[in-house]
Amino acid sequence: MPLTLHVATTNPGKLRDFAVAVGPHGGEVEFVRLPGMEQIEPPPENGATFEENARSKAMEYSRHAPGCIVLADDSGLEVDALQGAPGVRSARYAADAGFDPESLRASTDDARNNVFLLENLRGLSQADRTARYRCVLAAARDGECIAVAHGAVEGMILDAPRGCGGFGYDPLFYLPEFDRTMAEISLEQKYTISHRGHALRRLLTQLIPNRQEASNP
Repeated sequence: MPLTLHVATTNPGKLRDFAVAVGPHGGEVEFVRLPGMEQIEPPPENGATFEENARSKAMEYSRHAPGCIVLADDSGLEVDALQGAPGVRSARYAADAGFDPESLRASTDDARNNVFLLENLRGLSQADRTARYRCVLAAARDGECIAVAHGAVEGMILDAPRGCGGFGYDPLFYLPEFDRTMAEISLEQKYTISHRGHALRRLLTQLIPNRQEASNP
């Protein structure tokens, strides 16, 4: 019988993404959305690290599903030239700074964040644009954290977006070994190499007895 993980998300696409990240070993685990997510007050994401936020979310949401293992994540972009920013504030990077030019008023948060990032890196050479995506996944049951796993993928920030897939900073996040951005690779390839995919497969080695990370895609 597969292990059931209740994912604390209102986005049904994330369930698909996790299933893709597990790859051919997906029969060992089943991802289901945590019931009633829309009615649960989200915990504040005010931790100083991705792990603090992931733990806090997993523990809080698990209290709404007694006896179940609840999975929560926190992830974002770290740019070396910006001393690790936007980091835990990746989703609110432009908003935190009040960056909202009139020309972007009708744009998405992702678009504003990307433009703000490019503004802050203006004039830097490609060699100085090293960055990484980082993800921390936490699993909790009945308000207690039972497992935590980290994942990261190294890359560089381009000076203009490429590709129309993915979300967040994906059109700017360049993978030198593939000569593509995260927005230009397939979903299957993305979650084989991504920070979230690495973290998930490491988490499962803790939750599923005898599961070896080396057997993952």
